[in-house]
Amino acid sequence: MFASPAYAATGAAPSGAGFFVQILPLVLIFVIFYFLLIRPQQRRMKQHQAMIQAVKKNDVVVTGGGLIGKATKVDENEVEVEIAPNVRVRVLKSTLSDVRPHGAKPAND
Repeated sequence: MFASPAYAATGAAPSGAGFFVQILPLVLIFVIFYFLLIRPQQRRMKQHQAMIQAVKKNDVVVTGGGLIGKATKVDENEVEVEIAPNVRVRVLKSTLSDVRPHGAKPAND
């Protein structure tokens, strides 16, 4: 054998304070990650969902695929988007990435 059993046994019982000192850095790292990464991301998700649910007729919407158009009809789960004169597509609300109020001017139009 490479190591004798005498070296493996320390003879001391594990103490609660030693365990706490080992766990404290992990807890501290988790708290830092929560406040710097997780919590702001949850706030952004809630704002995005509220924006998507508040879409209404004549709002300019941007889909996940990059199409920009005007919302002409809004249902519970779908939005009809006019992407060109007399060209309308139906998209799911969950695929919308941005909603601009109807007062916003389109770029270069």
